[in-house]
Amino acid sequence: MFFRAAVSFITLATIAVTHAVFCADAEPKAMGPGPVHPLVDLSPPSGLAVVIPLSKPKGERLELQAVNNPFISGVAVQMNWRDIEPVEGQPDWSKLDALFAAAESGNKWVQLLLFPGFFAPEWAKEGAQTDRFPIQYGPGKGTIEKLPMPWDRVYLNRWFAFLKQLSERYGRSPAFRMIAADGPTSVSAEMTLPSKPQDHKKWLNDSYTPRKYLEAWQKVFQVYADYFPNQYVSLSAPSLPILGTGRKGLDERNQARRAIVDQAIHLLGRRFVLQWSDLHAGRDKGSARESRHLDFLAGYSGRVITGLQMGTNAKHSSGKMGAEGNPPLALRKSIDKGMRPNNTGHHINYLEIQEPDVLAEEMQPVLRYGASLFVQSSR
Repeated sequence: MFFRAAVSFITLATIAVTHAVFCADAEPKAMGPGPVHPLVDLSPPSGLAVVIPLSKPKGERLELQAVNNPFISGVAVQMNWRDIEPVEGQPDWSKLDALFAAAESGNKWVQLLLFPGFFAPEWAKEGAQTDRFPIQYGPGKGTIEKLPMPWDRVYLNRWFAFLKQLSERYGRSPAFRMIAADGPTSVSAEMTLPSKPQDHKKWLNDSYTPRKYLEAWQKVFQVYADYFPNQYVSLSAPSLPILGTGRKGLDERNQARRAIVDQAIHLLGRRFVLQWSDLHAGRDKGSARESRHLDFLAGYSGRVITGLQMGTNAKHSSGKMGAEGNPPLALRKSIDKGMRPNNTGHHINYLEIQEPDVLAEEMQPVLRYGASLFVQSSR
């Protein structure tokens, strides 16, 4: 999900200043060095992956049968921080333990997409600067929730402490291939913030500045590079929802996006992954914007690891996915759209499919087809 075209973006002068800040050879100061693991298999994530949300209603049974699908190579795990560590220092790893055990047994790679922001535990927000905003999309859309300011050190340091625990528990797992960089985020791992006009006023009242926002991301990239040396680190939806003065043109917005990607590459090197998480073959009022973001990501294929995630599932939203009333065709059309090569002949490294489509019997021929596209490209 991305910000609307009316959003004002960072000025070019701020980009230049912040680029120099990002490229400074600094270490995370608050937490100290993270655990160091010997580098092992760092082969890039590839093929089809299933998106499995582990933050489900209390008492709902954890089902992992999608992990065993023969056409699936990886598992993208979505879970809220507050559901793992509701009490400070007492994380409940049971769901992730089960997931990693299943992935290791099935020889699947794992990407962790863990959501702080709105979904940080209440204790992590105490003493931090917060404000109340509506959840922009996904489960709970429209609900007013408390959001920590993206740059708040109290909040970020607690997030980094959680990441350290996570690294110590799973950092050596042969299945753990990738983790999404987040923290200065809101509703997911995507680089987005509430963006309606009334939200802009709140951000300004909360002393938002582009520099504070980007310096928070600098800290995040540094911590992830340090704490997860055996993993790829993905950045999702680099639409740069940064308040500035005046309305910016497409070229300036693209320059801002390239700047943040270049800064991440500088810190993470070949372990950097660029992802976009709203792929579909249907048309909607944001289709032109969607095409621009897809083109932006495709431009990096062949230069860095790139991946896409379906915006929804075709089983229940066939119209949005490209073929109303025909879920298999909708899924295939969305797969074909995501797998289009760029002008250098390269395409994405991995494609994430929502769990309902992986479980549906009628989708199995389409999944076989999608998996074959990656096999063909590796020959």
